[in-house]
Order: sequence, then C-alpha cells, then structure tokens
Amino acid sequence: MVKGMLRGRTWLLGLFVVLVVADFFVFAGFDSLEHPLQDLMVRAHSAGRASDPDVVVVDVDEASLVAAQQQLGAGWPWPRSLYAQLLQGLLKQDPKAVVFDIYFVDPDNVRPENDKYLIDVAAPSDKVFFPSVRLENADDSKGAPLKDLPPPFGIEPGPYADPEAHAAMLFPLPQLALTGRVGVVNFLQDSDKVGRRYYTFYDAYGWLLPSLPTRVAQAAGYPLPESDAFVINWRSGVPHVPFYELYADMQKQKSARPAGEFKDKIVVIGSTAAGLGDSHPSPLAANYPGVDTLATAISNLKNGDWQRRTPPWTGALLSLALLLGLALLFARGQGPFRTGLALVAASLLVCFLGYLLLGSRWLLPVAQPLLFGWLFFFAMALAEYLRERRERQHAIGLFGRFLDPRVVDDLVKHRRDLLSEGAKSREVTLLFSDIRGFTTLSESRTPEQVVAILNRYFSKQVEVVFRHGGTVDKFIGDAIMAFWGAPLEDKDQARHAVAAALEMSAVLLEFRKDLGDLAEVFDIGVARVLVSAATRERCGDAFDFTERGTYKVKGREQPVVLYEPREKA
Repeated sequence: MVKGMLRGRTWLLGLFVVLVVADFFVFAGFDSLEHPLQDLMVRAHSAGRASDPDVVVVDVDEASLVAAQQQLGAGWPWPRSLYAQLLQGLLKQDPKAVVFDIYFVDPDNVRPENDKYLIDVAAPSDKVFFPSVRLENADDSKGAPLKDLPPPFGIEPGPYADPEAHAAMLFPLPQLALTGRVGVVNFLQDSDKVGRRYYTFYDAYGWLLPSLPTRVAQAAGYPLPESDAFVINWRSGVPHVPFYELYADMQKQKSARPAGEFKDKIVVIGSTAAGLGDSHPSPLAANYPGVDTLATAISNLKNGDWQRRTPPWTGALLSLALLLGLALLFARGQGPFRTGLALVAASLLVCFLGYLLLGSRWLLPVAQPLLFGWLFFFAMALAEYLRERRERQHAIGLFGRFLDPRVVDDLVKHRRDLLSEGAKSREVTLLFSDIRGFTTLSESRTPEQVVAILNRYFSKQVEVVFRHGGTVDKFIGDAIMAFWGAPLEDKDQARHAVAAALEMSAVLLEFRKDLGDLAEVFDIGVARVLVSAATRERCGDAFDFTERGTYKVKGREQPVVLYEPREKA
C-alpha cells in the first residue's frame, strides 16, 4: 500500500512537471493568467514611484477647452496658431524636447496662414516632435509603398521585409513630417485589451517604423531596448500644466509663472479632456490618458528604467520549487491542513518577492507558479483523501467483523499507524466459551434450525464482547474466542474480559427463556466463569473471587489454579 501510494504521488508530480515545462517553454507562458495579479502589484509599486519632474504634460483639459471658447471664441479643433504661439513661448525657455500628441494631418484650407505659422515655428527647431499613426484596420493596399517613404521618416527594412508592402499611415503636414522628427503612437494592447507596453519599433510587413518615444530618445542619445516593445514602468503620475493657463500667461507682458519653468525638460502636449477620447485601459486605470502613457514611455527611455520580463526558466523554476516542496510535505505525512497553511505562506512570499523585484525592474511570473502550486495541492489533497478512504474501508473490512464499531472508528480516525504495523508481541486476555450439549442439540434439529439458533446466540454474545471493548477472534463451531488488549492497548483488559464473561452468563439466561424445551441442553462455558491466577491478579479488587482448585490445562505442564469471579456485593 505504501509503495502504491508513493507511485501515485510520483505519477502526479511527474504530470505537473510536464505541464510546467510545456507552459513556460512550449507555450511561452499564459500572460493572461499573470495580468490581474501583476497589475495589482504594479499599481502598488507605481504609487511609491514619484513622478519624473523632467517630463511635463501641457494638458488640453476640460477647463482649457472652456476657457478657449469663452476668451477666444475658439471651438474644437483649435486653430493651429494657438499651438504655434504656445510652442514659440516654450522654445524660448530652451526645453530638451517638445512632443506633440495632437495630430496635424489635414491642411487648414480656411486659415492656411495658421499652418504656415506652426510650420515656421516648428520646422527649424530640432526639438519639436510629431505623431504619426499606423491605420491597423484600413486597407493597406491603398497605402503608401513602404520602400518609397522618405529616409527622414526613419523607416528601416528588417531581415524579412516585404519589398512590395504597402501600409495605410497618417502623417502630419508634409513640411513637419519631412523634418524626420515623427514617430508612431499606436496603442499597443495585450490580449485583455490593456496597454502595458509601448512600441520601440512598429513592425509592418517586416519594415520597422520608429515610435514617437524612440524618435525622442534617438535625438537625445538615450539607449533603446533591444526588443520591438518594452514594458512600461509606471509612476504615481505625470506633472500636468493646463494648456490655456500656460497660453494665457505667455500673452502677458510679465509672466506670473517661474522663469525657466521648462528649461531642459521634455514637454508633451496632449489632451485629457474626456470628450476628445484619448484614453485607454492601463494597469493603473480603466481609462488612462493616452498623453500620460506617452509621457511615461518617454520618461522610461530617458531614465533607462523600463521594466523587463524575467526569462521563462525563472517562472518554471519557481513553479517546480513549489511542486517539490508540496510533494515533500505530503510525503512526510503533514496532511492537507498543514500543507495548505504552508502553501498560503509560500504564496504570500512569492507575491512579496514579485513585488520586490519590480523595484529592480524585473517582472516575475507569479500567478502561473501559484496556479500550478494550488492545483497540485488540491490534486494531492484529493489523492490523500481517496487514500485515507481506501485505508478506512480496508480497516473496516479488516476489523469490522471482530471489533465494536466504535473501536473500529477510533482505530481508523486516530490510529492509522496500526494498519501498517507488522507482527508485534503483546499481552492479551483471552476468553473462550462453548455450548454444553451442542452435539445433542445438533442431532435433534435440522441444520437450518441449528444455524438460526447459533446466529441469534452469537449475535447477542458478540454485542457483549464489543460492549466491553473486546475483539472477537473467531467462531469455532459452537465456540467463541475473544481477546482484550489488541489491536488497541487496554490497561484494564483483565477486568473488562471478566466483566464481559459475567454479562455473557446473564445474557445466556435471558436467551434460554426463548428456547423452550431446548433450554436444558443449551449451556455455555461461561455459565461457570473460571479465570487464571494471572487474570485474578490483574483484576485487583474489582470482583470477589472463589478458588475452584487446580486443573490440568492443555499446553501447560503444570496444573493451574482457577478462580470463579462474582460481582461485588
């Protein structure tokens, strides 16, 4: 049974090891399992990361839209002269970069002078950057040939680039796009539609389109991640300055804002106004401003502190460590309750480790190892339950015919070790009883009648044996053999055996009343209870004993002294 149990546990452990290896090395991990728990840890981690003071958002917020309408009569979309004026004021403060998250795609045919104003301010400066968009749901066949895009756009063919590929794209005004300070700002979402990464380069048919943060980083000389996308390392927030508040201040003769407020800073101009719809799901919020995502991505490249995912073997190793630890605890007989408590503690430790590693810019798989650990725990617990059930049924089948059901229940619940014990010497007290005149009885009745009488008789006497904690060893024809002191130890075994014998005599008298003319021939050995000197000694003063002489006993060379017990008066 023990070998079978070990084989079962080994087989179950082997199955889970195969599943872990397949998950992390064949299927490359189920990211969807990781996202909810990792997002929770990312939110907690980001709350402790102060915003980057060198990356500031100039925000076209609700208040700015209202103020521009009331003060200038400018409805949305604003005339591009507003942006040109704001940009002109920002460039005077010598910022490191000004990054627009606002599209200037179609020319203003009504007010072309405004386009020219913006171009005249932005184009000569090497610090101004504009967004482009890859139209992912459009008909690419109608788009521009990628190989024909001007070199300033920064597009590069990868090793598998399709030379005939077309892609639907939106670029800013040609005079702005040809500056080369243009990059894609497409929202990169995971399988659950949440954005956790930002493109380094957008792959379009093997052609690599630089993202807007990449363009800013290239111009500033910041190192880039080696992958096509990087995991954003979120902060508690991004500093915001309302667009119209800053614009209005710039129109004054004397500014009320700090001098050089934006010197050497990266200024991102975008909108958080709900009506403009530039928000997406992120680990921090269901509707997170796209401009803040862009600003955070730029900050990550500026500081070189984007997050990195640990290699697959780390998650696999963590999973295997949990599996082996659980298997060891079950093998040492700790049971589901203690092992479950240990797994709870291990789960908390794994989560804490994952949270600590975020500070070192590592994303450790946490949910997958914990999922494997808990599934393995429940599988092992179920196997343990089925094993205990089999042992219980085995014990009941082994002892149920000979022991009081209450003793069997105690044996199964609290003394499972007895089931696996080998041969063992133990002092016991034996009781033998037989029916006097059984031969005469059997000759005067049919076999069916004899069996019926014996079954009734044995049932009543077995109840007496069980009631006094004895074990029925066997039925030998018309005789009963019982013993006390095994399989459970009984320090009062002699007293219990004698008490059972005396009660068996009383039960016999009641039984004989129902036998009619058979009563004279139906008698048993314990109608005259005789015990050995050893049994008498072990009974102490529980009974009154009368010596009945010495007798030659089969198997003993010396005669033994026998005593007849009686209940104390």
